[in-house]
Amino acid sequence: MSDQQQWSLLRAEMLEEREQLVDQIEEFEDSPALFEESVGELNSVDDQHPGDSATELYERQKDTTFYYRAKEQLKEIDHALAKMEDGTYGVCEKTGEAIPFERLEAMPTARYKL
Repeated sequence: MSDQQQWSLLRAEMLEEREQLVDQIEEFEDSPALFEESVGELNSVDDQHPGDSATELYERQKDTTFYYRAKEQLKEIDHALAKMEDGTYGVCEKTGEAIPFERLEAMPTARYKL
């Protein structure tokens, strides 16, 4: 497989993952529970059992973590795609050496040769 074919394959994979991440981020952003402040609700013992409050808080924190992780992954994919456009994809940002295809295949957004 030529370098051009390898890059095309990696680009297609990143574009597919990018689309999934954008959908996931939009889904999180459409969920009002992710960002609304309901600390008073969480601290109210009259309405909920303490275990229910803890579960709700845990779920909100988990969703928030997934949301910010998806945004970070999207940023990395956009960075890699921009590098493909300017011809610097596959080049270690620290050493300037080529990143092996095997590494890029495993992690298409890799910035460093390691």
